[in-house]
Amino acid sequence: MRILGIDPGYAIVGFGVLEYDGYNFVPVHFGAITTQAGTDFCLRLKTIYDDMNTVLNTFKPDSMAIEKLFFNTNQKTGIDVAQARGVTILAAANMGIPISEYTPLQVKQSVVGYGRAEKKQVMEMTRKILGLAEVPKPDDTADALAIAICHGHTGGTNGFRTKQGL
Repeated sequence: MRILGIDPGYAIVGFGVLEYDGYNFVPVHFGAITTQAGTDFCLRLKTIYDDMNTVLNTFKPDSMAIEKLFFNTNQKTGIDVAQARGVTILAAANMGIPISEYTPLQVKQSVVGYGRAEKKQVMEMTRKILGLAEVPKPDDTADALAIAICHGHTGGTNGFRTKQGL
């Protein structure tokens, strides 16, 4: 199974593509989609959508796992991230790719075995599970890989199907 993990954002969208055979994870490709501060927000969303389509067409994942959003104190930032998350989901839905959502607590529990693990612990376990020499940068990329690992561990049972995937 080929899994695309996504850490949503509007400045940086982390992504990680993993192959998973039910026992082992193999990194295929990982990186980040970035947009420039000061650019019109609509153009930033278009960049994310277009680049996500490129990732999807290039790596052809069987499923996409994305982090669920929760709002902290800055609702403006949360709304902007939600819009960027929406165009990311739209790109996958348009291709009929099943999408699953995970909370940060679920990702930590799946990767580290403890839902209240520190971010550093999650990043280090992600590195170890994938057999990487270093934790991927930026942090959003490492987070996306952890989300993909979580999806593999749960068997993709925590999401919704796109219309084509029903």
